[in-house]
Amino acid sequence: MNFDDPIDRRGSNCSKWDKMEQLYGVPAEDGLAMWVADMDFRPPQCVSDALRGMLDHGVFGYYGDDSGYRKAITWWMDTRHGWQVDPSWIFTTHGLVNGTAMCVDAFTQPGDGVVLFTPVYHAFARVITAAGRRVVECPLTNNEGRYEMDFAAYDGILDGSEKLLVLCSPHNPGGRVWTREELQGVAEFARRHDLVLVSDEIHHDLVFPGQNHTIMAHIDGIADRLVMMTATTKTFNIAGAHVGNVIIPDETLRGRFAQRMAGLGLSPNAFGLVMAEAAYSPGGAEWVDALVPYLDANRKAFDAGVNAIPGLSSMPLEATYLSWVDFSGTGMTPEEFTARVEKSAKIAANHGPTFGTGGESFLRFNIATTRARVEEAVSRLQDAFSDLQ
Repeated sequence: MNFDDPIDRRGSNCSKWDKMEQLYGVPAEDGLAMWVADMDFRPPQCVSDALRGMLDHGVFGYYGDDSGYRKAITWWMDTRHGWQVDPSWIFTTHGLVNGTAMCVDAFTQPGDGVVLFTPVYHAFARVITAAGRRVVECPLTNNEGRYEMDFAAYDGILDGSEKLLVLCSPHNPGGRVWTREELQGVAEFARRHDLVLVSDEIHHDLVFPGQNHTIMAHIDGIADRLVMMTATTKTFNIAGAHVGNVIIPDETLRGRFAQRMAGLGLSPNAFGLVMAEAAYSPGGAEWVDALVPYLDANRKAFDAGVNAIPGLSSMPLEATYLSWVDFSGTGMTPEEFTARVEKSAKIAANHGPTFGTGGESFLRFNIATTRARVEEAVSRLQDAFSDLQ
């Protein structure tokens, strides 16, 4: 597990590296891709070995008995998160963006409101809007660089037309690990407004030392309206497999979701199932246990360098590998500081406004790359904003 091994992903049909010039104007030959949320690391050897076994067999027909795959999911949730999952609760979607879209389709009607605590992962709003539903923003409070929820304010925003709440836990892009008390507040808010609660926990394996992630399924009073979403894709850097778990404990909600899955003729691809089963294993666990300290050191290096630049502030990461940097202290417009990052530093980072209200002065940087690239990014940012120092 050599996370310092520099892997050149350019020219490999890689969205992160091969599309940054088209989307951000950052040249491919000497730019740094720090936007799309995948890692520049090879997955665990057990995943590669599983794929190699498929290739060696040489026949790629329909996938049959998925009991081993379901057993791997239940093993992982039990051993890593203390959650006992019945295999019958599990649905497989084409990733969790698709899982979110399926929840919007199954549990709401056109015109209904879907609640988001913003700023939040931009794909949520995209699929909600595309489905003809309304995004209802409940802005997070930025309390000295730490996002917090204000349920009293949110009660005043909702008008009763909302049917669904999508929570990002741990939070993307702010990197918060919500406390048990905060999650209990989310559960009570959902019950108070009769909302189905979708808890997207795709980053729940990437939590830094000193933090304790509580899965929403362990919160009281929410089981009858809860949809849990988890995945191997972020944890093990296999996003291209497009495989995600939608886990629904409640029988009524499960029936509604199953009906929509059947009606749309959805079924997973064999490659994703094989990769996921291999990843949720002791070998995968060993890899993650080595990855998290490496990401933690990247976080510390990036934060130290960025926070040394006057006017820049990197929100303290508690989980994920996505650093959320506030440029408001520079006094620059978003156009000005973004141009410095893209044109001077030659770094492609996600634009804050795409994450909704509260993201206007931010850029999101993916630090799941080699330490050398993180250090290079810091050096480029310091040079791009050198007149402030």
